[in-house]
Amino acid sequence: MNALVARRESHNDVRMSETMIYDALVIGGGPGGSSTATFLARGGRRVLVLEKEFFPRFHIGESLLPYNHEIFRDMGVLPKLEAAGLLKKYGAQFYLGNGSKMISLVFSNGSFTRHTEAFQVERASFDHILLNFARESGADVREGWTVTRTVPEADFLTVEARDPDDKSICFRARFVIDASGRGNLTGNQEKLRVIHPQLKKLAVFGHFSGVRVDTGDKRGDTIIVRLENKWFWLIPLTEHKVSVGCVMDADEFARSQGTPEQVFTEIWRSSCVLEERMRTAQLLGKMHTTSDFSYRNQRLVGHRLLRVGDAAGFMDPIFSAGVYLAMHSGRQAARVVLGALAEGSDGRRQLKRYEAETNRSMRLYWQLVEGYYSKPFLDLFMQPKNKFDIPSAVTAVLGGELQGGWRVRWRMWLFFALVAVQKRWPLLPPISFAPMPPPSPETNEAPASEPETVPHG
Repeated sequence: MNALVARRESHNDVRMSETMIYDALVIGGGPGGSSTATFLARGGRRVLVLEKEFFPRFHIGESLLPYNHEIFRDMGVLPKLEAAGLLKKYGAQFYLGNGSKMISLVFSNGSFTRHTEAFQVERASFDHILLNFARESGADVREGWTVTRTVPEADFLTVEARDPDDKSICFRARFVIDASGRGNLTGNQEKLRVIHPQLKKLAVFGHFSGVRVDTGDKRGDTIIVRLENKWFWLIPLTEHKVSVGCVMDADEFARSQGTPEQVFTEIWRSSCVLEERMRTAQLLGKMHTTSDFSYRNQRLVGHRLLRVGDAAGFMDPIFSAGVYLAMHSGRQAARVVLGALAEGSDGRRQLKRYEAETNRSMRLYWQLVEGYYSKPFLDLFMQPKNKFDIPSAVTAVLGGELQGGWRVRWRMWLFFALVAVQKRWPLLPPISFAPMPPPSPETNEAPASEPETVPHG
């Protein structure tokens, strides 16, 4: 009782916005927050979204997964996205930086893949479409509002925020959905963030013209190039714009000499694969850097509180799962809140089920990300053999298949088991990051180990 009185007294200098209580308050208007708000508003609930920035705004994470389409359809926003003329993506290509290995992952080839195309997006316009759609769907969307903390009460939560004029105002809601991204508002408030000890990365990236991309169905492919201790992405966005970035150890970047652009250029010039695509590239605008520390929160739910997307946990973006996991968890969170509101409960059981399901989904992608930084994983991933239809299961999961059931789960389990075996007793020749020898001048032949295109599935 004393704690409750103290909390109430601490609000005395903060104006309450209204006497009414919102059904749900969403912190953050990115893809996770927008999707949550849309589903709740279309479910007939009174929803408030507080977003600290004004859209459109620049954001990284431009490659989507095919299973985003299912969520877009459920939301009703797919026609707007199709009308925006977004570049379509049918697969992804993975290279070793020395050109010795290459695989092409084609979503339509996977036996277990139900959705086979995705979008490449500029996040400024994409996120703006989603936020405006949440507003059109009936959510009260307010931009320029910074949430400072949440305070649990018996039958609701009080949310303290500062408006665009920096005035403090409190709101009350039956449920709060934290979609604050890597700002991780409630997770930091409760000291729940756990940094991944091996994935302390930093990204250097920018938008470029003049990057060589493929033609035909591969025009929109995401291209991933793995160097020995870092990796590059190349994501086509428009006819003449490509997002290119390098993810590297934060400590290595801190030790490097020169500007971010100089460091970035020196690295891509060290790879024959990147040099061939980037030799005529021209930077559009400026280079960006961002700390890329992967983390998870120890809990994903609290009293009438759910965390979605990066506010649940953030992982290295190798497999482009960030937007999909944000929107998938947002849809699941909305279902939990709608169910709890319908039965007039605090949703405690449903929140625990949401936490377990979201942790399970994130854990699968964590395994893939952690594996990608190990050579045994790459030995199998870059040299796929179609045994037991394992490549199809990998393709499906990398496309966003989280409901594939036992037929996908046991194959993924077997894949990771084979990776463990490869570490001790190699089943396949270990890959090498060493530079490839030049063609023989006598025979004018290519090196013995040529890039090999192997479709997953």
